[in-house]
Amino acid sequence: MMPSPPLPGGAMFLPPQPQGGAAAACTSICCTCGVAMPPNAANTCAGCLRARVDITEGVPRHAAVVYCPACSSYLQPPRSWLRAAPESPELMQVLLRRVVRQIARLGAAIAAAELVFTEPHSKRLKLRLRIRREVLRCVTMEQTHVIEFTVHDRLCDACGRAQQADAADQWSAVVQVRQRASHRRTLLHLEQQLVRHGAADTAIRVDGSAGGIDLYFSSRSHAARLVEFVSSVAPARVGTAKQLVSHDTKSNSYGFKHTFSMELCPVCRDDLVFLPMEASRALGGLGPLVLCIKVTSSLALLDTNTMRVVVLGIKEYDRYKFEPLLTSRQLVEYVVLDVEHDPSGDVTVLGSPYMMSWAQVARLSDFGKNDTVFTVKTHLGYQLKPGDHALGYDLYSSNANNDDMEKYGQSHSLPDAVLVKKRYKKCADKPQEGSERHDSVDIEEIAMGIGCIDLNPSDEKELDELLEDLTL
Repeated sequence: MMPSPPLPGGAMFLPPQPQGGAAAACTSICCTCGVAMPPNAANTCAGCLRARVDITEGVPRHAAVVYCPACSSYLQPPRSWLRAAPESPELMQVLLRRVVRQIARLGAAIAAAELVFTEPHSKRLKLRLRIRREVLRCVTMEQTHVIEFTVHDRLCDACGRAQQADAADQWSAVVQVRQRASHRRTLLHLEQQLVRHGAADTAIRVDGSAGGIDLYFSSRSHAARLVEFVSSVAPARVGTAKQLVSHDTKSNSYGFKHTFSMELCPVCRDDLVFLPMEASRALGGLGPLVLCIKVTSSLALLDTNTMRVVVLGIKEYDRYKFEPLLTSRQLVEYVVLDVEHDPSGDVTVLGSPYMMSWAQVARLSDFGKNDTVFTVKTHLGYQLKPGDHALGYDLYSSNANNDDMEKYGQSHSLPDAVLVKKRYKKCADKPQEGSERHDSVDIEEIAMGIGCIDLNPSDEKELDELLEDLTL
């Protein structure tokens, strides 16, 4: 409620009076003090009416609020907590909820409200209200009233559990998230999603461990909710276990500690996969050389040669359990020399459009050394144009340790390169008016919210590329 200019102590709402000479003629005498005044239904001036009637009678002058010093939140009975900064609208909302019902029972209303400054160490909050109430027929009064709130410190449930989380018997369920891969791009992306959606807010402790993170919860339902969220944003196989920790024979009650183990799929976005012969046949002759273009609750595999896309869930993946042939750490930068589009190979995958094209590319490291040029098929027809830079896998000179690929290469020809994505250059300056718009963006820093994953230099590079993709 927006504060209004304070009144000198009280006021009456009267019907509009005529202007000019008519105003001087339309006067009355107060029946109590005899002062000339505009006529009203009470036939009493404002001063005498305030002396006879106190509209703030029954309105509390003192109240109490419960404050959690650990997370700066206030208790809203019975059990909810609201985070509020000093002198903020949220804090005024908390204070008004403590008195608005009592004021409404008295037949009064709140015309305006404002917070009065108090010292933080005083443990006092003051709220100035303008109370409006009808005292006589067609006579309404307003009066200023100050309520002082005493602040009582108490930890909220979440902060109380967090302080006692070091004890072994405080948590009831734990979710262990792991990714067994040379790079943990999906795990880093999952951490960003947990922070963005607040899925781990109910955790009493989050610890980093080798290959993943451990999240501890006070109840099994909170852990199960996190497992459901992780399964919706990343392909993961889930295992459950429980351990008996207590048993009351009299009440026949049992106490268990539950463990949820989640192993993320080792195939990450932008990984190159060589499908086993069994998997390629089962998927209708897909590939066998495919590119993972999206990772959500399933894997989207694209055959850049035929523009076929197959989406695999974690159950379908477990039938074959193939590993990445090359990962994003082995990407090589190419320079696009020419692009020829083929509109017949137009496909849209999970909202992203792709078009088959033929591109002539050369490795950036070969410039000035040789004239080696490769002609490859690519799905990036909508993004690439001559002069652009692209990242891809160099199959011409790479030495992949894969027996199935070596057998396949004896009877089939493999592409010299597989382009994965366009390379954007960082540019802080905006293009001038009339000039062409450069294909570059400003990459903003995105802070890690949980930050429990131990990062080595290669993981930090993966994190930078991931944040760049999220910004793009």
